[in-house]
Amino acid sequence: MEFWQNICFIETTQLVEIARVTEAAGYDGIMVSDHVVHPEHPTSHYPYAPDGHIGWEAWRPWPDPWVLIGAMAAVTERLRFMTTTYVAPARNPFVVAKAVGTAAVLSNDRVVLGLGAGWFREEFELMGQEFSNRGQRLDEMIDVLRLLWRGGFVEYEGEHYRFGRVQMNPAPTKPVPIYCAGHSPPALRRAARLDGWIGNAYTPEDALHFLEQLRKAREAAGTLDRKDYGTVVAVQADPFDLDVYRRLEDAGVTTILCVPWLIAGGAERSQPPPSFADGERGLHEIDEDAAYEGPLEDKRRAIEDFAERVIQRM
Repeated sequence: MEFWQNICFIETTQLVEIARVTEAAGYDGIMVSDHVVHPEHPTSHYPYAPDGHIGWEAWRPWPDPWVLIGAMAAVTERLRFMTTTYVAPARNPFVVAKAVGTAAVLSNDRVVLGLGAGWFREEFELMGQEFSNRGQRLDEMIDVLRLLWRGGFVEYEGEHYRFGRVQMNPAPTKPVPIYCAGHSPPALRRAARLDGWIGNAYTPEDALHFLEQLRKAREAAGTLDRKDYGTVVAVQADPFDLDVYRRLEDAGVTTILCVPWLIAGGAERSQPPPSFADGERGLHEIDEDAAYEGPLEDKRRAIEDFAERVIQRM
């Protein structure tokens, strides 16, 4: 099982050093989130909250994923990078192919494109992309991306995208893995046809439920026998409970998405990071502002502590 760190909302100027620390501590990768703009009065329904309310403030930082990945790749050698989740159909497919392909080349093939259909209608409209057909366009876009990354002249004729013979360089030397995020039936079916699936933050029981749904989708897609297929989840449980991780590993989870710097947010540095063992404390009770905006040294200690207590022991 691999452990990848999510760096969402950390101060942008700290992120290059966070990448160095993450690699040195023994993590396998870093996951980068994506949004371009935030309207002052959004009306879109956020699908991961019961009330549909967007759970972050408009001023939170969302650095461009591929610029950021390029910067972090330049100061690391082993660490891998994944977007979770890149809203690909809000962009032109050629722009996506160019950014991802260039990052793959400059990082020596250390990138994974984690994408999804998206939910933020205003963002699509501001970027000049149709929202209502985003799922169908995403399916075609995946084919377009893989074509362009082959190198050489290629052409495509689809319902939403069509172009004559073109060539895009630089081209990755290896296929860029593509994972799909989300646990809706369409998202699971799409993920089953690709290289991996990115879930959300779940209780262990919910994670097992969606893993079973994914297994059925992969069986229908004929990809169940793929040994290189990846599954990513975060866990709503005691972050230092190794038995939870072992249980999920036995169920087929290949990657745990963790946030050690957030778990430790607001805790006294002389005390161990807070535990969820009582079953009542959750991420919503953590002083998130203290974690996001806190000193780099506090994040370093939390990252190293989680690595020592979990990654090294696993």
